[in-house]
Amino acid sequence: MTHGEPGFRVLEYVTLTKDPRTGLVVAIGGTKQVADILQRSGFLDTDGPRGPYHRLPHGLPVREQRLKATAASHALMSAGHSIYLDPALNAFATADSDREAALRYLAQLAEQAGQATSNPEVAEVLTAVAAPTTGLLPLVREVVLRAWIALSHEADSADGEAEPVAQLGDTTEVLLRTTHRILFARNHAARAPEQTASTKTPPRPVQPMTAPVPQRRKT
Repeated sequence: MTHGEPGFRVLEYVTLTKDPRTGLVVAIGGTKQVADILQRSGFLDTDGPRGPYHRLPHGLPVREQRLKATAASHALMSAGHSIYLDPALNAFATADSDREAALRYLAQLAEQAGQATSNPEVAEVLTAVAAPTTGLLPLVREVVLRAWIALSHEADSADGEAEPVAQLGDTTEVLLRTTHRILFARNHAARAPEQTASTKTPPRPVQPMTAPVPQRRKT
């Protein structure tokens, strides 16, 4: 008796993600049933350049975006749809767990730097700190820069930019210069020749030459 593959129904795949350019939470794909579920979860139907899609309203706080996207994903999965939910929108992946993971990563880098025994190992740590797009320091600078922009908007509506806000803007330039210096050190470590145990051993001292002892002839 042969057994074939069981028959089952797979509904259309739906992606819930956050557009990095606009900051909008969008849902792409799905059927009319998907549209109905998304509408009940707070999504709006919108006509885009490549066809209709669904999005959350403008101006929602990040916490509310996460809650609505997570609720929509569970409602869609309960209806039998296949879902991809952006991890950044998963309300069950709490900010505290993200913070703990970041702290663990920093501690691991510090330990890795302390245990480095070769130039490539040092270069690897410095790359993690200062890489242009994925390094820790450029990401920190991005956070400070956005905070400065937000405070500058508030200052413009008041009596002009306050001194602490101006200093925050200067800090972004300091972080940029620091990143470049770390990358310079990283490139130096990556190019430096490796030191081996034999090259680190000091040369043996030269023994002074002595005159030969004369031998008496036997008679």
